Amino acid sequence: MPFTATPTALPEVFVLEPKVFGDARGFFFESYNRRDFAALTGVDPEFVQDNHSRSARGVLRGLHYQIRRPQGKLVRVAFGSVWDVAVDLRRSSPRFGQWVGVELSAENRRQLWIPAGFGHGFLTLSEHAEFLYKTTDYWFPEHERSLRWNDAEIGIDWPLPSLQPTLAAKDAAAPLLREAELFD
Repeated sequence: MPFTATPTALPEVFVLEPKVFGDARGFFFESYNRRDFAALTGVDPEFVQDNHSRSARGVLRGLHYQIRRPQGKLVRVAFGSVWDVAVDLRRSSPRFGQWVGVELSAENRRQLWIPAGFGHGFLTLSEHAEFLYKTTDYWFPEHERSLRWNDAEIGIDWPLPSLQPTLAAKDAAAPLLREAELFD
């Protein structure tokens, strides 16, 4: 197998760690292999879109999700590092409102699988970070939703030593969990 898959405290969310082959020339690893991903996670997503963003230190993107066209996401960092978070937004789930966070970096090469029905966000820890992710559905702006990043009911422990994160206007104005449109 080109990587390992470890379930998190939210068992549908997996941390994937690739086997990296390196020598004096550099390194190589498989960032995705559909057959092995399905064998290790029990999930066989069909990815339809790849996205790439660049963010400066202190930028917090999220918490994002699509309500009627939910997306599963396989996320990773190609440059820099981020604190990546998934939140269970399925009202019927015994883990509704719970979150898990993982540091993803170009150095550790970890990836996070976030299934549909979960909110997702990240905070840039390094000077800059380039964030890559595959999605199982296309982006539909009319279905996109945001959830307040600092909702006390969720209680995400963002690694913000003393700074206020830089937010998009939609993220700064996002509703709290109790006010948001969520999954059944």
